[in-house]
Amino acid sequence: MRFPHALTLPPSGWPLAGLMAFYALAGLFGHDPWKSGDVIHLAIARDFLEGTALSLPLTGGSTPAAPLYYWSAALTGKLFSGILPLHDAMRLASGLWTALTLLALYHAGREQYGRESAAATSLLLAGSLGFLIRAHEAQPLLTLVAALCIALWAATRLPRKPRTALCWMGIALIMAGLGSDLAGLFLLLFVCLALLFLAWQERRGRMFLCGIAIASLLVLAWLPGRLGDPLLFATGVPHYLRNLGDFLLLLPWFSWPLLPLAGWSLWLRRRQLSAFSPAFLSLWALVFLLLLLPLFFPAAEATAMLLLPPLALLATPGTLALRRGAANAFDWFSSMAFSVFALLLWVGWSAMIFGWPRRLAERAVELEPGFVGRFEFSLFALALLVTLWWLWNLTTLPRSPYRSLVRWTTGLTVVWVLAAFLWLPWIDYGKSYRGLAARLVGEIPVDARGCVLAWRLGRAQRASLIYFERLTLMPLAAHDATAPAACRWLITQGVPRVETVPPAPPGATWQRVWEGQRPGDRRERFRLYQLRRASRPVISNEK
Repeated sequence: MRFPHALTLPPSGWPLAGLMAFYALAGLFGHDPWKSGDVIHLAIARDFLEGTALSLPLTGGSTPAAPLYYWSAALTGKLFSGILPLHDAMRLASGLWTALTLLALYHAGREQYGRESAAATSLLLAGSLGFLIRAHEAQPLLTLVAALCIALWAATRLPRKPRTALCWMGIALIMAGLGSDLAGLFLLLFVCLALLFLAWQERRGRMFLCGIAIASLLVLAWLPGRLGDPLLFATGVPHYLRNLGDFLLLLPWFSWPLLPLAGWSLWLRRRQLSAFSPAFLSLWALVFLLLLLPLFFPAAEATAMLLLPPLALLATPGTLALRRGAANAFDWFSSMAFSVFALLLWVGWSAMIFGWPRRLAERAVELEPGFVGRFEFSLFALALLVTLWWLWNLTTLPRSPYRSLVRWTTGLTVVWVLAAFLWLPWIDYGKSYRGLAARLVGEIPVDARGCVLAWRLGRAQRASLIYFERLTLMPLAAHDATAPAACRWLITQGVPRVETVPPAPPGATWQRVWEGQRPGDRRERFRLYQLRRASRPVISNEK
């Protein structure tokens, strides 16, 4: 009995669109905002949606100057909050920006390498480890990544359709200005100006240059007074070199498997490297970005995403031209590795829900004390369906230069989805601040919650208290020993065995009335203080 193919290769049309949509949406839903940029940006987006100002302490007391992502998150929150929790509805904006990024990069690959190779470019970006992680959280830099992909597409269209390329480049620059302020705008502008040398032998390149200048002036007119932004440029050559080194150290694992495939592409075309031609647009774009990124952004996983689109473009021809032995090895590794990971995820789920294997179940409870697994049929059915589809993919995918790449990207997506469906309750239990925030705020009188001081409280932790309990937090600087008269409660963050009492006004002391932490968290301890002058409080310790 012969089964139909899980996918036709090369993937195209609706099957490819469905695969990319599934990738973009997987893992966005079903969990609280977590301790990362996720909760920070969701708190700010909720302020955009509701017109409040609770999260202003997270942005230095002013509205963000790059509002594009928050506008889109507020819009998706408004449209879908009736059927999804608000944070899931707002996080849907990341899925839309991810989809736009993959679509623009698909068209850039199609323009540069032809229809048969176009799908490989978007599959390579989707299959990179770093993009998978950051594309599924609330992340404003996704707007800049999408703008970069549109700019790359426009650059590839320049020799054939200069006017269309001009329009799309202008849109990309406006998106960069609205999505990441002047840093992102200047970064993209300089990259585009450098790439213009590829088309300078064409007279139309001058028109393209004028269009970029006009679009840049429009964005700069929208951002008056931002030229003095201290975050715009890094200071000093040593800082630049250290930042560049951090990017280079981050890139090998963050971009895997793009880097070796891009190296193979360069080796295959090594005799053409001396020709500074549009065929190597992706190489020069990668070089310019790598040199410019340390000037504008600190080395971090979110900013390193900007290196992935040109790297995926560069790796495309080498991926489809792998020798048979290398392609079979890549295919075998993808099949075995992701099948083993999927099996381990199912075994871990069995331990959390049914208590078997017993030792693994005990370890799960030890890591997250108090967690009780519950069987949810809908999540189980979806996870089973995804697993069966993976097995179908393993047995029916036809031979093709695309097979190893498709198997890698689909395997990575399947493991990500299984982790989201099977392990998400356990992960969410340990990462969410919802329970801790409720216990902490329950100790503060209702009439005092409008003004609570925060001292040595991390940005993500402040955002969690703001998001879950709608506290109005005011910062207390370490050198300021005078608290506002109306604010008699203070929250601080420290380590379990060391207590540092915050400075107090003359004639008064901060008395600890509560302390606690998240289940299984051995690093963070939160303490609540009340400003008192005489009587000793009753102290309650939550272990």
